[in-house]
Amino acid sequence: MERIRPCLFTFLLWLIGCSVLPAAIRLPEVLTDHMVLQRQQSVPIWGWAEPGERVSVSFRGQLLETTADEAGHWLVRLAPMPASAEQAVMTVNGENTIRLTDILVGEVWLCTGQSNMQWRLLESDGGQEAITAADYPEVRLFNVSREVAFKRKTGKLAVWERCSPATVPEFSGVGYFFGLELYRRLGIPIGLINSSYGGSQAEAWTPHEYLDASDELRPCIEREAIWEAERPRVRADFERAKAEWESAAATARERGERVPREPRVPDALRDYRIAGSIYYNMIEPLIPFAIRGTVWYQGESNEERAEQYELLLTTMIRSWRERWGQGDFPFGIVQLPNFRAEAEQPQDLAWSHLRDRQRQVARKVEGTGLIVTIDIGEADDIHPTNKLDVGLRLSRWALREVYGYELLAGGPVFERAVYRKDRVILYFTEVGNGLATTDGGPLQEFAIAGADQQWVWAEATIRGRRKVIVRAEAVARPQAVRYAFNNNPRRPNLTNETGLPASPFRTDEWPGPTHGKR
Repeated sequence: MERIRPCLFTFLLWLIGCSVLPAAIRLPEVLTDHMVLQRQQSVPIWGWAEPGERVSVSFRGQLLETTADEAGHWLVRLAPMPASAEQAVMTVNGENTIRLTDILVGEVWLCTGQSNMQWRLLESDGGQEAITAADYPEVRLFNVSREVAFKRKTGKLAVWERCSPATVPEFSGVGYFFGLELYRRLGIPIGLINSSYGGSQAEAWTPHEYLDASDELRPCIEREAIWEAERPRVRADFERAKAEWESAAATARERGERVPREPRVPDALRDYRIAGSIYYNMIEPLIPFAIRGTVWYQGESNEERAEQYELLLTTMIRSWRERWGQGDFPFGIVQLPNFRAEAEQPQDLAWSHLRDRQRQVARKVEGTGLIVTIDIGEADDIHPTNKLDVGLRLSRWALREVYGYELLAGGPVFERAVYRKDRVILYFTEVGNGLATTDGGPLQEFAIAGADQQWVWAEATIRGRRKVIVRAEAVARPQAVRYAFNNNPRRPNLTNETGLPASPFRTDEWPGPTHGKR
């Protein structure tokens, strides 16, 4: 106890000093030199100061003043501004002065999700060439650090940087290709925020109160209590397994043998698996920084609860929109790609159901869009390295749905089914000049089932601009149709004039293999 007293005395002196000296104005880490501010909408600028302290913000001819509240928080809102590549200075005045330089006004997008969004440009197909050419001073990057957010390493959460060969290699490949195409098409400054975490589940990106308000989603929170009780045992077991692996690996290397696989870190020991954890550490610090919208590539880690995912993702989107307080901002969803081995017969597996839940969210939630990647995955790798096409498809969606370009956002979209005796008539939207196949051959990957829910391959034919007729001799009274519903469909060839694929879909609502899992 005696050893603690000097520290306590020093701490009390520090508290007294804090009560006497005025607190310096501070800004959140997302407000730095080189940032891009969102054009054409009100832009919050906020921070902390001594309670009651007067604060002023000046930027591009605007001068705003406010007073810090009882907790020391303050916020002003810049009036909407047009895009500008002219470098500008922001000055924040109070008891001290903060001067931010080289600020542009343009379009700001949040790029987020798990490992396929985290995947670095350096590791992507064509990445080295893209890095060499990455001299775009009007594109700015803000790469949120997982190490600072979760491992409490010293340093900033992130800083805004100009896009250059030196700054872009560690940035998201999908995010970079998406933003670069927007820059080329729009011709105005682009700000990209990458906040992604490999292996994460959607509940980790969602605030607790939104999960707790749903009986279906509350188990996402309750799992943490179970993990907390089990964590000492799990940690001991893992450390023992890790030590055994290290010994076996060393022996294998000495003998020139294959090194065994390293033990997987249990979920109970992964902070980023905890419900709400990534939201509080990597999203909340960004709010209410003005953005145009979000592009989201996640879902792989929720496969085991695929049928819960529609509600979970819908809830997450709603929570972000409500917390940001700028309306239903656009939300682009990258659908899971083809993955794992091809199968000769129709399947009914969780990966495909997760894809379908993503489709349902994009169909039902206002301001969302689905980016289909069923043709650019890799059978033996959950991390396909073709990030260019994903980014380009995201930008195509944004150009159409957000910026009003007259183009098709992607492939044809299933609309409805009409059942006629031994056949099913499927109707599609977004067909352009008409439905087609990518290879010029007959339609593939359509399956049909009767009341017995037994799936068989079907014959499918395009009729007119927007109809497909589906039938199978083995099914006299069809009850449902599915398209490209296997994990890795062999030839999903339904398209329109864009050559881009139609999303896998189903007309039924029959329970899938993860039904009831929460």
